[in-house]
Order: sequence, then C-alpha cells, then structure tokens
Amino acid sequence: MARIKFGTDGWRAVISDDFTFENVRVVGQAVADFVRSRKEPVYRKKKFVVGYDTRFLSDRYAEIVSAVLAGNGIKVILSDRPNPTPAICVCIKDKKLTGGIMVTASHNPPHYNGIKYKGFFGGSAGSDIIDGIEKRLHRSHVKSMVFDEALRRGKIIKQDIVGVQLRRIKKYADMKKLKTAGLKVLVDSMNGTGGTYFRQILKNTGIKMDFIHAGTNPGFGGRAPEPNEKNLKELMKGVKKGRYDLGLATDGDADRIGVVDEKGNMLSGHKVMALLLLHFLRNRNATGGVVQTICGTALIDRICEKYGLRIYETPVGFKYICDIMTKNDILIGGEETGGVGFKNYIPERDGFLTALLIMELMISEKKPLGRIVADMNREYGNYVYEREDMIFPESSRKKLMNGLRKKPLKKVLNKPVREVRDYDGSKFICEDGSWLLLRLSGTEPKLRVYSETRSGKESLKYLKFGKKYALSLM
Repeated sequence: MARIKFGTDGWRAVISDDFTFENVRVVGQAVADFVRSRKEPVYRKKKFVVGYDTRFLSDRYAEIVSAVLAGNGIKVILSDRPNPTPAICVCIKDKKLTGGIMVTASHNPPHYNGIKYKGFFGGSAGSDIIDGIEKRLHRSHVKSMVFDEALRRGKIIKQDIVGVQLRRIKKYADMKKLKTAGLKVLVDSMNGTGGTYFRQILKNTGIKMDFIHAGTNPGFGGRAPEPNEKNLKELMKGVKKGRYDLGLATDGDADRIGVVDEKGNMLSGHKVMALLLLHFLRNRNATGGVVQTICGTALIDRICEKYGLRIYETPVGFKYICDIMTKNDILIGGEETGGVGFKNYIPERDGFLTALLIMELMISEKKPLGRIVADMNREYGNYVYEREDMIFPESSRKKLMNGLRKKPLKKVLNKPVREVRDYDGSKFICEDGSWLLLRLSGTEPKLRVYSETRSGKESLKYLKFGKKYALSLM
C-alpha cells in the first residue's frame, strides 16, 4: 500500500510513485468522511472549493478529488483555471464554505505533486483537522461520481475564483498610492500560477511590468519553483541590467514571494517581513502582535521591542502561524521563506498582496528599496540569515533526533550557547544572539540547517559547523 503522510503543509509525494490517482481518491474520501463526522455548525453546509496549480496532471487530480467529494454529498466549486493557493482561502471566506482543497506541491521539484487542505477559517488546517483526515485514510470504500455527470447535475460547478482574490487584494492595497508610482518592475513567475496577474492587478497605474517564465511549463524549466537566490539568478541579473526598480518572483502556487532590490540583491524572507512590519507601523498606523517561526529573525524581535509589540514564536509550518492569527490580534505573521499573512485579510500567505505592499513601502518612503534596507540595518542592526539543505534518509531521522537530545551543543564554534529550543528541531542560541538550528523537513527527505549572525561569512561558518555536527551524531 502506497504511503500517504501529511507534513508541515499538506501531503506531497512523487507523481506516479505515491502520488497516484488512486491515492488522490483515498485522500478525497478521507476528507469527505472527516467532514461528515463533524457536528459543528460550520460543517453543515458541506460545500468545498477545489483548485490546482500548473504541475503535471494537477487539473486531472482536481477533477478526481472533486468527483469524490460530490459522490459523498459535498457540493464543489472547482476553479476554472490554474489558481494561486490564496484564491482558495479568499473563496472560503467570501462564500463561507466548509473548506477547500488545493492540488499543489508548492515549491517542490517538478516530479512532486500534493494536496493542501484549507479550513473553514480560510487558512492552513491545524493538527486537529489533519489528524482527523489521516486516521480516516483507507477506512472506507471510495464513493465517487463520474465527473461529467457531476458537472451536468450541478454537484460540481466551475467558477473563476482568481478574480475574487484579485478584487480583494485591490481593496486591501492602497491603489491610489500605487497609481502615482512610476516604478519599473521585473517579475519571474517561475512557470507557476502567478502568470501575468500582476499586470491585471496594476492595470491603470504608472507601474511598468515585464515578465519572464510566465507561461505554463510543468517541468518549471528544470528548476524547482522556489523563489530563493539559487533559482533566481536570471531575475537578479535582469533587474540590474535592465535598471529595474524592483524584481519579484512568485513560487509555484503564488502564495510566497521573492524580492530583489534595484542593484540585483536578493532580500531574505526575514528582511521582507521586517520591512512590511515597519511599513504597517510607520505608514499605515496599524496595530497588533507579530508571529514568526522558530527560524525567524532577531531583527523582528528588535523591532517589536522598540514598538512594544507582543511577539509569538511557532514551529515551522504556516498552519501554526494561522492558528495564532485566528485566535489573537495579529498584525503580521510570516516565515523565513517569503510567506507572509496580514491582519484583516486571510490568515494565510499571499504573494500578490505581499508584492503590492512592498511597492507601497517604496512609494511611501520615496527611496529605492536598497536604501530602505540599508536604513533599517543601520537602525536595528544587520542580521544575515543562511540556510542549507542536506539529503537525509528517513531511516536516519530517529537516530539524529536522539543524538540532538542526548548531545546538545554547549558551544557553536567558540561561542557559548545560552539557550536551547527543541520543540521543532534543535535551535542553539548563543550569548551574542547568533543562532544555529537543525530540523528535519516535514515535506521532503532533508535535514535543514539554518543560521543567523551579524555577517554573511560567519553565518556560512555556522552552517558548515552545523552539518559537521549533524553527521557526527550518525
């Protein structure tokens, strides 16, 4: 029996290996069984939205899971085109639906696909929901309608859900301010669902948009659609050569963003979140707490300390951030990979809105992005974050975790460790505030090694030390 295992952000697996038509049906049935088992009022409507990205067979997988839901008496709104994941969340909130399913493997390599479950609150489902779905896998016979029959009978309705998302974004962003901008922007859509939607959002503004890799390509041009420095060399060079004010990249399902300044420098997700937090505080007079993951930056801590903001820390996975955003007054919540959520929108990431808010910041400050970053670094200190992933077999995971618990570091290089946080991997925080984190990926067979210090050279040394330490535990 092929394995189905939900990680930090849904179930992801290799296409035709574990991610098969049969297993998609099994997951659809488990979702239906979970929904039918719930007695709370939010589950009585029994209406879902289903969307999909530009990966190989994603549209077919979406039809299959929709037909299973329909076969179990759950009405389905099916996206009429590949859509960003946030469109699912906006649709749930807008139409007060029971939940949503997005067929996507987000930033994973092209041979992967996956399923994200979004709850009735319009965000990533927590353990209470995911555990309820997982324990129902393979428990009952799959009931499915024939897709065309379900369409004909109105059990499945195809609709444009992207348009609703774009309208919500335009209401949230300061479009009057954006109309006055004369920015020149280069966008790498990474062959994902971002496409050329920025052009549609920013129509009738003074912002000039050019695109690369905006077309559909299930192979993503041979790279994983993850907006990091390794994958965005062409964008970085293009921004500098073309004298653009800003470079942007959306990941495979357009819920996360990569940002490049006018000199072709890639900003870390930490810097992006810190800039947006300052924008809300200085230019929008907004209030609320802040939430970031265990691999978040001390830069955010410094800003929160100055403004007297409450800060929360979670394990890696936006579902944990989402949970806090739905229960508390949170201004902004984000992770180091460029995914950010905002107050009074949805408790979820949105690459389009994040990008518009970066442009808002540039217009409000009346400075190039690179200078805004430099000013922030001067005021709060320069923090350099690095991350490296190691292929790490499933068979070695338990041994590593036991080793981390039994032999925790007392020093990182020559710096004494003042605190160890081990609720998601092991994070070793030194007396000077620098840190090293080792944690196993919840979506891939990898060990992720993270570091943050005051210099790039030192952060890389931390990574090298961390990898050597991990191997010594094996």
